[in-house]
Amino acid sequence: MARTLVSNIGLLVTNDPTQDGTPLGIIKEAALVIDNGSISWVGPNNQATKSDFEYSVDANSKCVIPGFVDSHSHIIFAGDRSEEFRSRMQGEPYSAGGIKSTVALTRSATDQDLLSNAHRILAEANSTGTTTLEIKSGYGLTIKDEARSLEIASSLTEETTFLGAHVVPTEFQNDPEGYVELICGEMLDKVKPYAKWIDVFCDKGAFTPDQTRKILKAGIAKGLKPRLHANQLEAGDGIKIGVELDAASVDHVSHISEHDISLLSNSNTVATILPGAEFSTRSKYLDARALFAADINIALASDCNPGSSYTSNMQFIIALAVREFFFSPEQALWSATKGGAMALRRNDIGHLSVGTSADFSILKTSSYIHLAYRPGVQLIEEVWRRGNRI
Repeated sequence: MARTLVSNIGLLVTNDPTQDGTPLGIIKEAALVIDNGSISWVGPNNQATKSDFEYSVDANSKCVIPGFVDSHSHIIFAGDRSEEFRSRMQGEPYSAGGIKSTVALTRSATDQDLLSNAHRILAEANSTGTTTLEIKSGYGLTIKDEARSLEIASSLTEETTFLGAHVVPTEFQNDPEGYVELICGEMLDKVKPYAKWIDVFCDKGAFTPDQTRKILKAGIAKGLKPRLHANQLEAGDGIKIGVELDAASVDHVSHISEHDISLLSNSNTVATILPGAEFSTRSKYLDARALFAADINIALASDCNPGSSYTSNMQFIIALAVREFFFSPEQALWSATKGGAMALRRNDIGHLSVGTSADFSILKTSSYIHLAYRPGVQLIEEVWRRGNRI
């Protein structure tokens, strides 16, 4: 792989606080060097010798940021739920039940249909700056369909999550405990080769706290790592369970108490906020300032799915977080990059330091603030992943 110099960077966001004493680790008038897909040097532009490079890129004084790490998505599905969205915008409430319509379409789709749709969404995400994307199952809810969903997902990312516990499928409506047993037994055995994580939708209309513990513990016993949907639709025990089981992340956290904040602040569990879900369901926006005040590590993610957040654009998520969730532009960018990496327990992505993966974007502007300042505008000029322009 070519040794590459990216020079004349007006503002480089490294997320390495040793650079300037701030979480974003900003270097002005910077350069970086890529060797074999990794960062081998970062520093002032005037210290970068321009010889001995097979390839050179001029950033033209633009801003360079780490690639977005989208740590929560559901892109293995068929069809859409645009009519449901239309109805919701006219006043109907959101509930977990709409998932079942996507389940029916996904079960009847071919593998190629599911792969083509996922490729389409992944290409959207890449073009808008996402370089790492976590992908969940959860629209199959049979042994066969969950396994094939994860097999497809594993061809697209190493961050694959088994979400057989998305909702109880129709055929088990009168026997939810029977479905929990299926998840913990044969289904888990079949999906294990394709999954890194296990997740549960612990909320109203989905799975109870006791069911959640049982499923997560079964996954942990099989070698999968825990994360979970928690407190999206109402207050509950999801955050408590996540901290108790050392989950990498609890996601949504739309209804969060002072006790939940205390638990998270004394844990290794990241709170992942999904602004697209609130936007698409007309739900109340969370004031994230209490979480930041408690020094909780926060990630931002798209929650890309056909029902409650059909966006793959992390620039939009950043703009929403700043406008409605009281993030600063700096907090939002960190949470969409380094925070997302922490939610996946990854040290090799989400920041630009020696030895990390060369995943970054060159913006069309001189400042990352424009990501929130100019919502709805494509601000990505180039996207690089593992040292290759994509």
